[in-house]
Amino acid sequence: MKNVIFSLCLLLSINFYGQNEYSKNALTGKGDLELVGNTHKLQPEAMEAFQKMKKAAMKDGVDIMIASAYRSFEDQKRIWNRKYVRFANQGKTPDESINEIIKYSTFPGTSRHHWGTEIDVIQSVENQPKDKLIESNYEKKGAYAALKKWMNKNAHEFGFHLVYTNDRDRSGFNYEPWHYSYRPLSKEMLRQFLCLRVPSLFDIAELEGIEHISRTLKHKYLFEQVLGVNSQLLTIGCGDFYTKVVN
Repeated sequence: MKNVIFSLCLLLSINFYGQNEYSKNALTGKGDLELVGNTHKLQPEAMEAFQKMKKAAMKDGVDIMIASAYRSFEDQKRIWNRKYVRFANQGKTPDESINEIIKYSTFPGTSRHHWGTEIDVIQSVENQPKDKLIESNYEKKGAYAALKKWMNKNAHEFGFHLVYTNDRDRSGFNYEPWHYSYRPLSKEMLRQFLCLRVPSLFDIAELEGIEHISRTLKHKYLFEQVLGVNSQLLTIGCGDFYTKVVN
């Protein structure tokens, strides 16, 4: 099995020769990643692209703001634990709580926000809604309708692509009209992430509900959540890789 995994990783890497090699820590939110920015951090190349996009949007009267960018492993663990406790206090079973969490949130160590390539965007408006990252804000009469219209037309020109599209054929996390990925970096990071040792991704201490995360759920999560993204962000051979690694 180890030889098969190594061969697959080597085969996948041939198509990306010359790209940055990231450590496991960098890919799982535990450090070793160059980041820039104050409140919201990104890799330098992604930040530069965002600033260019923001400047272009301003010319059209749209002030793009970042609501969330890089998140560390510990940040993601706190989000998970907070949600798990909240759902448990509502009377949900462990399985129900986990399934509720993974509608929008990831297992720590598997979040794309660990990569410094992802942004959740909102718009600077006079009357900011209390709940910002909800779908209705990005609809035609929503607070961020102008932002969404501009992003739909222009974001790809700066390397940013919607991650969790409103596509019925896409599996995984619910539609997120606010979450964009800087593809020139994230596509390669996904490839390298897929070459990590899969079982170790779920070996997380002090995670609420960890004892209820079954092997079946891990497989489902990897196939549907991790790979359930905009097809433009998928890397060569990733589906085939997981078919061999987790079965």
